[in-house]
Amino acid sequence: MTGIQYMKKGQVVFREGSQSDFAFIIEDGQIEVSRKRLDGNVEVLDILGKNEIFGELGMIDGGPRSATATALENSKVTLISRDDLNTMAQKDPKAWFPIVKAMSARLRRSTKRDKKLIRHGSLRRSK
Repeated sequence: MTGIQYMKKGQVVFREGSQSDFAFIIEDGQIEVSRKRLDGNVEVLDILGKNEIFGELGMIDGGPRSATATALENSKVTLISRDDLNTMAQKDPKAWFPIVKAMSARLRRSTKRDKKLIRHGSLRRSK
């Protein structure tokens, strides 16, 4: 593991669009994951707690952060670099399972949220 970081309540862990160098595992506390909508309002995507991972998407694909992560309370997180993750996966490919499981759960929640928005007319198909 790369290291431990302590976050104060209200501290931004990373911002949407920033470089994705690390994933984080929450050791203690709560982290809010949000993004800015096109209308300028902030949409809360998730509130994460102990033993949950976040920031893994950009670390895996090398793209920019897709959301902003903010500490909702004083929190402690473990940082995992891409190299750390690759080393763990080479030693034990099952190390990917918790990450794939977390990403699958987020995709399901996102799909459910989008279906709800489509039903209410808030999200329209592009032509």
